[in-house]
Amino acid sequence: MELSHRKYTIAAIFILVFLIFIGRFFYIQVIDTSYQLDAMNNSQRFVVKYPARGLVYDRNKKLIVANEAAYDLMVVVGQVPQFDTLALLELLQVSKEMFLRNYKEASLNKYRPFPIVKQISAKTYANLQEHMYQFPGFFMQVRTVRHYPYSSAGLLLGYIHEVDRADIEQDSYYSKGDYKGKRGIEKMYETYLRGEKGGSYEVVDVRGRVKGKLHDGKFDKPSVLGKDITITLDINLQNYGELLLSNKIGSIVALEPSTGEVLALVSAPAFDPNMLVGRGLRENFKKLTSDTLFPLYNRALQGDRYPPGSTFKLMNSLIALQEGIVTPQYSYTCRGGYSAGRLHVRCHPHESPVDLVKSIQVSCNAYYCALFRSILDANKYPSVAHAYTVWRNHVTSFGLGNSLGIDIFDEKPGFIPQNSYYDRYYGKNRWKSLTIVSLGIGQGEICLTPLQLANFTAIIANKGFYYIPHIIKEIENTSIDPKYSEIHYTTIDSLHFEPVIEGMYNVVHGGPGATARYVAIPHIEMCGKTGTAQNPHGENHAVFIAFAPRVNPQIAIAVYVENAGYGATWAAPIASLMIEKYLNDSIHPSRKWIEQRMIQTNLISPE
Repeated sequence: MELSHRKYTIAAIFILVFLIFIGRFFYIQVIDTSYQLDAMNNSQRFVVKYPARGLVYDRNKKLIVANEAAYDLMVVVGQVPQFDTLALLELLQVSKEMFLRNYKEASLNKYRPFPIVKQISAKTYANLQEHMYQFPGFFMQVRTVRHYPYSSAGLLLGYIHEVDRADIEQDSYYSKGDYKGKRGIEKMYETYLRGEKGGSYEVVDVRGRVKGKLHDGKFDKPSVLGKDITITLDINLQNYGELLLSNKIGSIVALEPSTGEVLALVSAPAFDPNMLVGRGLRENFKKLTSDTLFPLYNRALQGDRYPPGSTFKLMNSLIALQEGIVTPQYSYTCRGGYSAGRLHVRCHPHESPVDLVKSIQVSCNAYYCALFRSILDANKYPSVAHAYTVWRNHVTSFGLGNSLGIDIFDEKPGFIPQNSYYDRYYGKNRWKSLTIVSLGIGQGEICLTPLQLANFTAIIANKGFYYIPHIIKEIENTSIDPKYSEIHYTTIDSLHFEPVIEGMYNVVHGGPGATARYVAIPHIEMCGKTGTAQNPHGENHAVFIAFAPRVNPQIAIAVYVENAGYGATWAAPIASLMIEKYLNDSIHPSRKWIEQRMIQTNLISPE
């Protein structure tokens, strides 16, 4: 009986071992292609087929991000006999140290292809092809690199860069030597642009020459092209904006009010995106990061330490109207500024008294100090702290104090102080309207990004609503995020925007005292507001916001020029030129002198 049990036990063990071998063989041959890759011998190799990245077009279907062929020299160390290293180095025109360092790394897994020299030029590739038979175990692998037909929008477009260990650990799609989008839309829309890798197993002879497909291509996989995308940018307008801001520090953000689409997103100093392509990327990136003017800092999205200056007077007008604190007819007499206790806020000379519309036209500081205090001290609120909460809720309904959600990374939220901020500094219930009166004229602790300022302008153009600013317009065969088509309403009723818009119209087209009369565009009704933001570290910043036309606005814009002085001097002309360029596609002869002055003036290192 025991003998019979033993016989069955031994038979079961043999059957189990047989099944394990069969299962393992099936896994290796059919499922685990990575094992096949590791087990390559001298007669075969696996070649990755990299897909071309998706192309990028602007709103007018102009190609702004293209692809060019690039070549990597690959090596399978296990297939390499002795070879003439110096002859290969002469063909490649690379340093011996770099080559030997990479060859040593490739030797760690001698049967896996390794990119020993990356992104070889077409000329070098053609020369190498004639001599490849001399170097068994080496072969060329084709991939694509980016090319930018226009030398602008570097920060917005981003760039592609070789993946690091963290990238590989976070996403199993990537392997060593792969590339992915870094910054801008290349990063934001990486999963659409990158496509899907394929590959093939090739049979090679002892000289490394391809003799055919392994198993007739049974294990091959085709690559899938990346998806093309269309973005909202107008590349001609972007180019023009970068030209106007040459030799200046600042930013321009232009939006289409009716959709939230970004028409231009300029940060200056700018750089040519072709600098961050190919084998020169590392050296050029180092130059850009060490530049003391910080060209890699996106001022349009990350510049959240900018006070809005007098442009914020429009916000206080809207809140005062909404809360019933004043009517458009409310007037105030300006005597050269606003005084209360030891406080004195100066104001430039202008006619007086002024009502709400006129106060916007002449940008009266005294009017808005008094108006802001009237809001916080109104009898309808039980305390200044409560009134401030009401005021702040109106402000944040415009998307201020929080990131708007644009589809580019690194957007900053700006800063609209909460009650607790002042409680910490002054003590609870110990701060009054006079304590924070500078908020009435857009100074003090308030900080906005240029993007937020442009969106604020778009809200006024729309009379109370906005769409989240976005750069994506279309993805090939794919729906874009529906959040970009959702309307966001502010807490201000639409009827209160009309007197504010009238004041903005008079800033440009009004009579004496209008702060931006000289930038009026022939035959275009532009509504704007100047601002001069105080800067404790040097010259004041110049600010201007505007939209046009007044009826059915097509563009809303914010211009911020650092350390440039008055908004009317630099920011307003730049904004008006951008608007004219977008709406008319050219600059009127009578305004060419303004264009030349903006282009030629150097505000970074004036002579």
